[in-house]
Amino acid sequence: MEQLAKTITALWERRDDMSAVMDEVEARRVVHEAIDRLDRGQARVAEVVDDAVVVHEWLKQAILLLFRLEQMVVAEAGPFEYLDKIPLKHDYLAAGVRVVPGASARWGSYLAPGVILMPSYVNIGAYVGAETMVDTWATVGSCAQIGARVHLAGGVGIGGVLEPANAVPVVVEDDVMIGSRGMVTQGARVGEGSVLGEGVILNPGIPVIEAETGDEVGRGVVPPRCIVVQASRRRAFPGGEFGLPCALILRRLEEGERHDKAKLNAILREHGIPT
Repeated sequence: MEQLAKTITALWERRDDMSAVMDEVEARRVVHEAIDRLDRGQARVAEVVDDAVVVHEWLKQAILLLFRLEQMVVAEAGPFEYLDKIPLKHDYLAAGVRVVPGASARWGSYLAPGVILMPSYVNIGAYVGAETMVDTWATVGSCAQIGARVHLAGGVGIGGVLEPANAVPVVVEDDVMIGSRGMVTQGARVGEGSVLGEGVILNPGIPVIEAETGDEVGRGVVPPRCIVVQASRRRAFPGGEFGLPCALILRRLEEGERHDKAKLNAILREHGIPT
């Protein structure tokens, strides 16, 4: 794979004149090989190493090169017609993935065995771990990294981060639950075993605050095993005081303690939050 990465990088550096590196047929073959590796889960755009998110830029470069090299093609599925440069995934039975009518995933995204796609969308470069549920009208954006046994509830939006090539994508770690209509975007990260309540918005500009102390623990990053709800805090401006959004940590779960819906509802009721 090292040689493939070097070739993709060379093509990217000469992307306005790729013929200086190789002819178009060979360039397409090389780029397709990289996308196939993403599609099969043999490579991934980003991963967590020693608690840091490492981005493999050459794979993002391969995706961007694909858009340059491919032409628009008409595709049909039943009564529907599409016009796009990238085909959809196939062979779900062999992959052990359940796909409900109305769901689609682009070639170059990876769906691990046991994934369930309700009517939803998974974009190129995304990685979805084993036994994860992508619920109705949820979207997994380009290059987003979703762990195993995650539940993305109805209408959840996981943002795509494709450009620039070195930008960190959204990372949702194992055993996370994100409630309906939540939005995680712009390279935000949700730690293992955490629960985000309905409507939580998380991006690198959103402060994450401990409810017990009022301390800000960071921005755009939810630590592992936290129960988090959408909140606001007052800030003074020349025109008056206004409530700005924040993500509020109501409780931290013990290591090994798994969340469940009944327990989450009880915790929310304790704080006077409707469930």
